[in-house]
Amino acid sequence: MSNRPPSEATLRRLERSSGALATRAVARMDDELPWFRDMPADRRSWVTLVAQNGIASLVEWCRDPGRPPRLTGDVFGAAPRELVRVVALKQTVDLIKIVVDVLEDHVPSVAEPGDEDALHVAVLQFSREVAFATAHVYASFAENRGAWDARLEALVVDALVRGERSDELSGRAAALGWATSTPVVVLVGATPEDVEDPHAAVRRTARSMRSEVLVGVHADQLVVVLGRDGGLEDVAERVSDHFGKGPVVTGPIVDGLGHAGESAAAALAGLRAAPAWPDAPRPVAADALLAERALDGDPLARTRLHDQVAAPLQAAGGEVLETVRAVLNSGGNLEASARAIFVHPNTIRYRLKRAADLTGLSATDARGSWTLQVALALAQLDQDRSLWH
Repeated sequence: MSNRPPSEATLRRLERSSGALATRAVARMDDELPWFRDMPADRRSWVTLVAQNGIASLVEWCRDPGRPPRLTGDVFGAAPRELVRVVALKQTVDLIKIVVDVLEDHVPSVAEPGDEDALHVAVLQFSREVAFATAHVYASFAENRGAWDARLEALVVDALVRGERSDELSGRAAALGWATSTPVVVLVGATPEDVEDPHAAVRRTARSMRSEVLVGVHADQLVVVLGRDGGLEDVAERVSDHFGKGPVVTGPIVDGLGHAGESAAAALAGLRAAPAWPDAPRPVAADALLAERALDGDPLARTRLHDQVAAPLQAAGGEVLETVRAVLNSGGNLEASARAIFVHPNTIRYRLKRAADLTGLSATDARGSWTLQVALALAQLDQDRSLWH
């Protein structure tokens, strides 16, 4: 085989044939690549353009073989980013192979007499250069996309932590692959020490349980957003293993990513107040820390305690509230409570059940009685203040 480049006459003939050769290459792609047949028309037109640009780039390379082909400028033209997004590397290699096969098949009809070997060698050498350049483009795209995704994910998590309500939030998350409008929960806790990439471990665990996930570090806190239809508590429990030492708090489950800021706010308030309950489970629900959060100055927790605990008891009538206060004052002793308000112990039990149905809290349970005491104390303070003003 000759090592000389193809003659100028051959290159001119190749230029004139580039459109027809590209059309034949795309027709063969249609025949041999089922995934290509299923592509939308606009993406197929990109591939046709790339094939034609590739043949033109071959001509230029033959005229200056010392210059490596500039894949993004010469071959991909205006379509590189779109193609890299929708066409996998292996598929691109298949496309290049078909274009090369079509070129090789038409070497005898394109080359000037005596130039066949030179054009054949040029096609093979150029296809090798394009293959290397393609791999480089995809590697660069993956690296850049990874860096971009990390920045975008950090922005989304930071917006949630700061309580920003943005209509762009769902769109940003969708760009990261968050494709569903599932229920969402936010977890917060300490960032683990001596772990190079806590994000990766959290993602592996969440995705192994088929959960959407966003991860960010805010100050020294690890913030995780999970989304799944059902079973979010189980995912949160597994993911909590990847946090650092200390409490891990889960916000309430909310409807979709648009409300994730509410879950994040409750979780962060719970994390600040969690040291007041040293024996709290891990993870612990932010709603289980309403009393501690209220004492820490969280107005949302104070409102929730009023609306969910104090107000229902006050609305239930004096007997229910009187009974709850008596049981709290007696340390949970039902007989002593019955004597204090002159009723039968069974009446105490009946009223306590009604109070538990209204508030979800038991006056004879340590945590329940504590939350009831705080809620009623705060309600009394609010009432006294209203009398002074």
